[in-house]
Amino acid sequence: MRQFHHILFIVLSLFAVQAAAQPIHVSPCRKVEPLRLADVQWTDGFWKQHFDTCRDKTVPALWDIMRGTKYKPYLEHFRIAAGLSEGGYHGAPFNDGDFYKWIEAVCAIQATGPVPPWDSRLEEIIEIIGKAQRADGYIHTPVLIANLNGDETVKPFGDRFNFEMYNMGHLMTAACVHHDVTGKDSLMIIARKAADFLDETYRNPTAEQAGHAICPSHYMGLLDLYRATGEPRYLNLARRLIQMRDEIVSGGDDNQDRLPFARQTEAVGHAVRATYLYAGIADMYCETGDEKLWEPLTAIWNNLVEKKLYITGGCGALYDGASPDGSKNQAAITRVHQAFGRNYQLPNTTAHNETCANIGNALWNWRMFLASGEAKYIDVIERALYNSVLSGVSLDGTDFFYTNPLRVSESAPVDLRWPPERVPFVTSFCCPPNIARTIAQVSGFAYGKSDDTIWVNLYGSNALDTYLADGRHIAITQRTAYPFDGNVQITVTECDRQPMKIKLRIPGWATSATLSVDGEPTAQELIPGTYVSLERVWQRGTEIALCLAMPPRLIESHPLVEETRNHLAVQRGPIVYCLESIDLPTGTSLEEVRIPSDITLRSRHDTSLLGGVSVLEGTAISKPTGAWQNQLYREFDASNATPVPIRLIPYYAWSNRAKSEMSVWLPQE
Repeated sequence: MRQFHHILFIVLSLFAVQAAAQPIHVSPCRKVEPLRLADVQWTDGFWKQHFDTCRDKTVPALWDIMRGTKYKPYLEHFRIAAGLSEGGYHGAPFNDGDFYKWIEAVCAIQATGPVPPWDSRLEEIIEIIGKAQRADGYIHTPVLIANLNGDETVKPFGDRFNFEMYNMGHLMTAACVHHDVTGKDSLMIIARKAADFLDETYRNPTAEQAGHAICPSHYMGLLDLYRATGEPRYLNLARRLIQMRDEIVSGGDDNQDRLPFARQTEAVGHAVRATYLYAGIADMYCETGDEKLWEPLTAIWNNLVEKKLYITGGCGALYDGASPDGSKNQAAITRVHQAFGRNYQLPNTTAHNETCANIGNALWNWRMFLASGEAKYIDVIERALYNSVLSGVSLDGTDFFYTNPLRVSESAPVDLRWPPERVPFVTSFCCPPNIARTIAQVSGFAYGKSDDTIWVNLYGSNALDTYLADGRHIAITQRTAYPFDGNVQITVTECDRQPMKIKLRIPGWATSATLSVDGEPTAQELIPGTYVSLERVWQRGTEIALCLAMPPRLIESHPLVEETRNHLAVQRGPIVYCLESIDLPTGTSLEEVRIPSDITLRSRHDTSLLGGVSVLEGTAISKPTGAWQNQLYREFDASNATPVPIRLIPYYAWSNRAKSEMSVWLPQE
């Protein structure tokens, strides 16, 4: 009898674990559901290396900054607002949100390997945040500190650019990750109180309130909260807040509120605000299936991918500009900043490409994929992750880019606003904690699931163990040196004796691919930019072998992209390459290098360089520019062109050795 009870206890415990792994709410209009972070663990290779750096270096480095006041207060602002310290508010109004993003990163890192010291530290932090929160749920330290210090003129939502809802949105998302990973309600209680405050405040939104939607992380945050709790008020609130945007008076393109959303067809304005908006709208579509949301999302996505997206997956080309560009109706022109430019306006040296915008692009495409199951959205995520997202952090994990240009030159004609080298701190500190939480959660992009299907989206050495919606169990492992090698081996380690599908993404860049199961080639056609579906009753030990050819490819841009006309870039697999001046022979300038259209590039993996990367080596042409002597134009001289050896490195890894010039695009010889 005792043995029976012991077995029953084990069975019930396993059932409880399985039940806990299922979300409270399944979005009705998603074709694919995300997995829990705990379901996937990097075991080796590229993303294991970057995840470990994030865990061991980035998160602690950010904590050293955010727990003190050397640069700006973060935790200290909450301590002041809680009455535990004295002082004023010093920093950007969105600093609360930056701190919540760091909390989310810490939680995500613990999903596959709990770290007790971080867990106890989080509880101390959450207790301080809870003490700072007003009884009615309002929490925004710039206002709370001003009121605490006797300034009652500062009111909640008194300034539309105070980023209150942006901060609360990141609080909600962090709380959901914290709850999912730890099972604790401490941060969730604070987030729900904040959501309840917004629900009451925006019970009947006015035109004046409609302007309070700057950088709307709160759409995603509220829908995260809705799915985690099953509380329909949060879905209804998110719907009201999205509809409220259309009531704004005298809106503009910079905040994407010139036109009602249903009439928008182009990616415009501030790229972080835009991609957060589009991600939130796509999230809402997953709950409602409202085609009035999907149609503009599709049009805007097409506009971005076909006319405004950098080869690195970066977006938001302009530091500053005007929109509509060159409009006859000058009264309707809006100043824009950190913004999408006009179609095909993709400068290199002055490319803005804020790290947060590149992350926002991934967040948006993830939700478009969940809604549609289309591989093209994962293609964009992969392009951004391996290039313009990773470029935002140094290989040692402690220095950061705010902008991600495609060319850096000592002879640049402009003095740009942000540093040309990665630094530990910039005054707008939104990007570092954002990239920390993104790298900590890349495993969340790697797979998806539907009723009877596992979707394999990203390739990397990892172990997956999850349950499908109907309770079927599946565990698989991946072994691969991707993205530097296209050979991927997938092994089924656990499975139920029922038919299941495994869908494998054939990347859009893959010009040649082969697929076999247990050594037998499959009959399916492998079409780039789609999924190939394998269906059977799987056996333990079954091996799937996917081989993606990775020849170096020369890429040209649309001829309307004026800055890169007659230039070439190099891509191998998902990696975009660049040339750093540090890799040129002494006496050769970056601006002198030309790429022959028939260049032969050889791939060589160098484990001792930049943490282990595949470099591309070949012979280009050097044509000395000579002295211009204050000339703007001169007669072309084709002489003095000589061969020069070059070594290209992955774009994400540039600026990790010494101060150097760099370019992704090189003139074609």
